[in-house]
Amino acid sequence: MASTKEYRDYVLEQLNLLGDISYKPMMGEYLLYYRGVLFGGIYDDRLLIKMVESNKKYELSKEIPYDGARSMYQIDNIEDPEKLREIIINTYNDLK
Repeated sequence: MASTKEYRDYVLEQLNLLGDISYKPMMGEYLLYYRGVLFGGIYDDRLLIKMVESNKKYELSKEIPYDGARSMYQIDNIEDPEKLREIIINTYNDLK
C-alpha cells in the first residue's frame, strides 16, 4: 500500500518547525531529509525514522518499512511538534 499525499502533507506540516525538511518520492512512499541527511520516511502512512543510539530513549516501536528492509522506529504521536523536533534533531546528529 502506498502512502497518501494527504498523510505526506500532514507529516510535512508537523515537521515545519524544523525548517529544512525535504522529501523525495520513492515507489509510492516518501524519503525524508533534514539538512540533506536521510533520517527516515513515510511508509504506508507511517512516519518511520532510522534507528540510532540517541533515539533509543524514546522507546519507539520497531517496524519494517517494506519487505527485506531493516527495522526502523515508528513515531506514533506526531502531534507534539517539540518532541518530534527533538527526535529528528537527535537522529540527524547521530547520522551526520
